[in-house]
Amino acid sequence: MNQLIKPEVKELIAKRNWAALRQITSRWPVAEVADLILDLPQAERVLLFRALPRQLAAEVFAYFEPQDQDALLSELTGEETRHLMANLAPDDRTSLLEELPAQVTQRLLTFLSPEDLKEARQLLGYPEESVGRLMTPDYITIRPEWNVAQAIEHVRKSGRDRETVDILYVTDPSSKLIGVVSLRQLILGKPQEIVRGIMRSPAISVSAFEDREEASRIMERYDLSVLPVIDSEGLLVGIVTGDDVFEVLQEEATEDFHKSAAVAPLGVGFLEARFGKLYKSRIGWLLGLVLVYLLSGTIMSRFEETISHVVALVFLLPLIIDCAGNAGSQSATLMVRALAMGDVETSDWTKVLLREVGVALALSVTMATAVWAIGTFQAGTGVAVVASVSLLIVVTVSCLLGAAIPFVLDRLGWDPAAASSPLVTSLADIMGVLVYFSVATRYLGI
Repeated sequence: MNQLIKPEVKELIAKRNWAALRQITSRWPVAEVADLILDLPQAERVLLFRALPRQLAAEVFAYFEPQDQDALLSELTGEETRHLMANLAPDDRTSLLEELPAQVTQRLLTFLSPEDLKEARQLLGYPEESVGRLMTPDYITIRPEWNVAQAIEHVRKSGRDRETVDILYVTDPSSKLIGVVSLRQLILGKPQEIVRGIMRSPAISVSAFEDREEASRIMERYDLSVLPVIDSEGLLVGIVTGDDVFEVLQEEATEDFHKSAAVAPLGVGFLEARFGKLYKSRIGWLLGLVLVYLLSGTIMSRFEETISHVVALVFLLPLIIDCAGNAGSQSATLMVRALAMGDVETSDWTKVLLREVGVALALSVTMATAVWAIGTFQAGTGVAVVASVSLLIVVTVSCLLGAAIPFVLDRLGWDPAAASSPLVTSLADIMGVLVYFSVATRYLGI
């Protein structure tokens, strides 16, 4: 759609027909308007953004990536920035302020009204990646002693500027959360029915200090579109909505995917990442793997006599270490995902490892049998026995390492995603070389 309307938009910008631009863009979804603006050259991009109605401009701005937001802010006047900051939703404003450089954040804070400034500082005061940074304080509360008619009238008066009115929160005079009521219940209820009699209590909630992934797990488990956020005393301080959680899940999935491939999380889109960032995100693990291979080479050098007596041993070495690395990587990936989804807890490590022992033995026996057949054909019976016994050992141990390491990292408070392919594969390489040539030396009597 953008490509079809783009020439018309450019013509209206050239004619400075702001009224027509407002009329066209006001009918479009926010995502379409944002994509159109980003497709335009920088000069036209700013002009079109300035032509948008204030509320639509704030919604479009929240849709942009941080680097696009920063570029646009540098083109706006102080008064335009003031209006933009005032119209941003509190959670979108917090996301913007925590992404920008400190000096830019300090400048933007000066554009906020005293109330918005107090709100922004409160949200920024929560730990990074906590639910408190994600929540918005725009919600509606009602009292348990009110009747349905009073509650609906309150929604009419105060619901216009709120994030959502689908769910209402029942609080006592001290703002402690005691229950929830849906708008559907109020509309279908009798006017004189008391809120206390129709509310659901206790309300499902999450602490503002919890990790934001916990909010997504709770919302998924209880099928919620909105989740109330409470402080350490049970006071209602905000809500988390489904669109915010969806963004979190996307970010976390991308971050875990990068880590599993031995890449430091980029934090931006691939095309937006500069050369230096791409280089730094990948070089660390690659240098580490160089050291691993040097260590493997050192181990091989100590078995030089064994290799000189039976050169055929070298032919099957890549197969041994690759099979071990692949098996361990599979276990690690399964365990990291299970921990991330809440399918297993750290306390389940005994049960998980016992189960993995059985699976690892079954896998290693199957693979050892296949290697024995291949080894017999390529290098003779003696080397085939060495290869199959070695594979049996290293695959079993690699699977157990792949299952155990994520638990250890999670217990230490580190991200288990870092335990997947790179770490387990590196350990499997070292162990494969050591076990393979140790078994060969013993079995072949060298």
